Amino acid sequence: MSRKNRKKQKPVFPKEIPQEFFDRLTAMFGDVLSSELQQTFIDRPTTFRVNTLRAKTKDMLNVLKEQSYELDPVTWFPDAYILRNKEKKDICDLEMYTDAQIYLQSISSMIPPVVLDPQPGDRVLDLTAAPGSKTSQMAIMMNQQGELVANDKNKIRFFKLKHNMEQQGVVDEEKKDWSLTLRMEPGTQLVREYDAYFDKILLDAPCSSEARFVIRNPKTFGYWKDRKVREMAYTQRELLLSAWKSLKPGGTIVYSTCTFAPEENEMQIDRVLERFEDAIVLPVVLPGVDTLPIMKEWNGKTLSPEVQKCLRVKPTKDMEGFFIAKLQKK
Repeated sequence: MSRKNRKKQKPVFPKEIPQEFFDRLTAMFGDVLSSELQQTFIDRPTTFRVNTLRAKTKDMLNVLKEQSYELDPVTWFPDAYILRNKEKKDICDLEMYTDAQIYLQSISSMIPPVVLDPQPGDRVLDLTAAPGSKTSQMAIMMNQQGELVANDKNKIRFFKLKHNMEQQGVVDEEKKDWSLTLRMEPGTQLVREYDAYFDKILLDAPCSSEARFVIRNPKTFGYWKDRKVREMAYTQRELLLSAWKSLKPGGTIVYSTCTFAPEENEMQIDRVLERFEDAIVLPVVLPGVDTLPIMKEWNGKTLSPEVQKCLRVKPTKDMEGFFIAKLQKK
């Protein structure tokens, strides 16, 4: 067969991924885009950001370049890099990693804090925080000034969060203008203590993680069922309700997931708009990031045109798929 006529080989999907998932993907994005997305169920390069609470970016880059590490900068977030020529295990062997001077984090998961844009002096809540990647990122963005509450109800995940905050230098009891509080409670109950309290809230919600499927890693998709999507949607709805009640007038919430399911994304935002007259959707724009279309309707329900202001990150060879919405309380 000539190279001209040779077709691109399609990935072979494990039988553990139900056909229903692929049918839903096609219903969302059509045949062509759905097939394209299925090519992205792959391992991605190692990515990291410099922990500027522990080190200077320039110093870290000099060390890495001396050891022949090839890096590409993330254009929309300073101090973040893509590792091109070595493996995760290589960078994990470095002293800068064990000393918490760099932190491994997927590029897409850096987006929600960038969109929320916490500033020094803000009162900020990370509602479902563990293991703390975004928590530590926001602490740096706040210059460790203000109040940051990080919560996770799962005991094992909470202690992972606590360990990471200590290791990353986010815990600093000597800073008089910095308050970090770690909580281990159901996210739906925090509002009892923090009614209309926060300037900014990040809800990186637990989800069905469809945009993180990797063909050669059954752990990423083995649990998927349509029922799982419905269960996650219910949990997300309750968490969003609690987050909304914890938000001050004029404050903002960033809601994010790493899934494709409209029930967990657009329909959550549409429901907030139906329930709360003081809810506004703010446009999410991130130059240099490939995007997917936002759903206009799903399962026979027409969604508010305001939902089009949300952002779907298109999965690529470097980035996982993500959904991000930004809401403001009037």
